[in-house]
Amino acid sequence: MNSLYYQAKFLLSAPELTLAPTDIGREIAFAGRSNAGKSSALNTLTNQKSLARISKTPGRTQLLNFFTLNDEQHRFVDLPGYGYAKVPVAIKQKWQRLMETYLSERQSLYGIILVMDIRHPLTEFDQQMIEWCNYSQKPLHILLTKADKLNYGAAKNILLSVQRELKNSDMPISLQLFSALKKSGVDEIHQRLDEWFQAPSTY
Repeated sequence: MNSLYYQAKFLLSAPELTLAPTDIGREIAFAGRSNAGKSSALNTLTNQKSLARISKTPGRTQLLNFFTLNDEQHRFVDLPGYGYAKVPVAIKQKWQRLMETYLSERQSLYGIILVMDIRHPLTEFDQQMIEWCNYSQKPLHILLTKADKLNYGAAKNILLSVQRELKNSDMPISLQLFSALKKSGVDEIHQRLDEWFQAPSTY
C-alpha cells in the first residue's frame, strides 16, 4: 500500500472540530511534542518534501491538519504540537482543548502515531498520550525519531528502555526507530499503517 501514502494530499485545516471533514472513514492521527520531528516524519513516509509544513520555530502547528490519501475515506491528521512553543498560556490551552476534543469525540479516529525525539523520550506529554490511548483502547505506535543523531547501539538501547517502561501497559504498544534524514524505518511504519487501515472496524 506504499503508493497509497505517496498519494497523500492536504485536505483542510480546522481550528475546531466542527469544521473538520465529515466523520466517516478511518483516520490515523500523528501526535508529538513540538520539535520532535512530526512534520518531517509525515513528509518522509509520504515521500513528499512539503506535505506537512516544517518550521524553524517549534509549535507552528496550531490547527487540526487533515490529509486525504487515495480518497476521503482514508486520512492522516496532524495534531497540534505541544509543550515547546513560545506562545501565551491561553493559546496553549486552546490547542490542548482542541486536541482533547478531537481525541475524545472523533469516531473515525482509529490509531495514534506518537512521535518522540529519541534523545528525549517519554516526556510528560508523551505519557499523557499513552494514558489516553490506554483509556480509549486506541492502537498506539511510537516513532523514536532523529535516530541518526545516535549510533545504532545507543539508539537500540533507548528503544529497549522505552519498551521496558511500557511493558505493563493495558494494551499492546509498538515502537520503532526512525530517521527522516536517513529515511530509515519507512518500511516499518508503512507496514503498521497498512495493518491499521485494513483492520476490521470496531465501531
